[in-house]
Amino acid sequence: MNRPAPEFRRPLARYVAGVTLAHAMAATEVLLVMVALGHETHGAIRDMFAGSSAAVVTVMTAAAVLAVAIGSAVIFLPTVRWYAAEEEPTAAQRAAALAVPRRQTMLLAAVWIASAVPVLLANRDTAAPVGLMIVPPLFFGATAAILTALLLTVRTLRPITAAALPAGDTRDTAPSVMTRLLSVWVLISALPSVGVAGLILARANGWLIDRSASLELPILLLMAVAVLWGLRAMILVSQSISDPVREVVEAMADVGRGTLDHTVSVYERSEIGRLQTGFNRMVLGLRERERLRDLFGRNVGGDVVQLLVDRDESVYGVEREVAVMFIDLAGSTQLAASLPPQEVADLLNTFFRSVVDAVDEHGGFVNKFQGDAALAVFGAPVGSATADSDALSTARDLANRMQLHSNLDFGIGVTAGPVFAGFVGAENRFEYTVIGDAVNEAARLADRAKQEPGRVLSSVAALSGADPDERNRWEPRGSEILRGRGTPTEMFAPR
Repeated sequence: MNRPAPEFRRPLARYVAGVTLAHAMAATEVLLVMVALGHETHGAIRDMFAGSSAAVVTVMTAAAVLAVAIGSAVIFLPTVRWYAAEEEPTAAQRAAALAVPRRQTMLLAAVWIASAVPVLLANRDTAAPVGLMIVPPLFFGATAAILTALLLTVRTLRPITAAALPAGDTRDTAPSVMTRLLSVWVLISALPSVGVAGLILARANGWLIDRSASLELPILLLMAVAVLWGLRAMILVSQSISDPVREVVEAMADVGRGTLDHTVSVYERSEIGRLQTGFNRMVLGLRERERLRDLFGRNVGGDVVQLLVDRDESVYGVEREVAVMFIDLAGSTQLAASLPPQEVADLLNTFFRSVVDAVDEHGGFVNKFQGDAALAVFGAPVGSATADSDALSTARDLANRMQLHSNLDFGIGVTAGPVFAGFVGAENRFEYTVIGDAVNEAARLADRAKQEPGRVLSSVAALSGADPDERNRWEPRGSEILRGRGTPTEMFAPR
């Protein structure tokens, strides 16, 4: 027979150890109190802790521990099989995995009740007083074992619960934070207080305990047990709350640093689980918003998006001085007629990629692509004191880049002047653009530049606003009335 893989054994061993340890601790603590109390009782009650009855108690204690270990393994084994194999659970397997805490509670309650039966049979002649004696410790021990087992196994069950939870299921089936805190109160306050009160009342009325009996040792042991119960309960309850909260806090820190692929596992069926689910939904929403922002930015430009996010009213329409660069391909009609559509699209993408790279490097804004042409603006939507120099240096840089594509001819025109920069269109559909004579002049210069050796022309308006170093890189090319214009334009080309 093949031995199970380590990833199969570890969760099974941790779970069985948690449930068994919870039962063993509760049984040990209850027996200590009962033995101490037995010395203060009289008659048949005292005989329960001596002779064959004591042997029965010892055997049943050991048998109960073994039964809890075997029973918890039987409960957990079907669940861990599909989890260790990383299989998608069926509906029945999901239900069984989520029912593990309830079944372990039933197992512990049944073991504690069954443990009392042999003790009562061993003392059947005095079953009534013995029954009255063991019922309170039985109730206390079972309650302590059940609550401790739930807390000890919560970490082992978390990943399995996360894998078994149906998508979108938000029902609360796990103990709430209030319930967990009330469980701690029951363990460290309610149960010990009831036990002390019961001992005092029993001695005062002579019920099972002599009126002259000393209760100091039983009460001290009961208080010591309460301290131990309280310590482990507080540690385990705080961990059951702080662990998932800490995971969410750490994930939020990652989100704050811009990491939007960090989600948390949802393994709670309580308000903590709703917190985990809510965080994951928030991250999903942020991813979607970032994706939309990226898509929006690809269409209108990152600067426009940022202005909209910042609610800068000037982006909706303002007149400002800008520099404009227009680049237009030559012979694109012949390309479309002689090449397959996909090849034409690839050439255009190569061309536009060069335009975007050059404009971005010099702080410009590619306003739009028009068929086989592109319009770039410098000084809008974000103002710039060096807009004219940036546009001129971009034109020179882009001309050099375009020389690498021998199959593409082009013309680049640069000018400057006042334009309207903002959104135009309807309320529910608009675009950011620049409108003004400078745009028209740049387009005419680009058309005229196709006849120049360097394929680049600038107007005097752009050069007059540039820095001296940039102006020295250009030389006159005369003046001319460009197509569609009424006055001559003084033109310059790179040296």
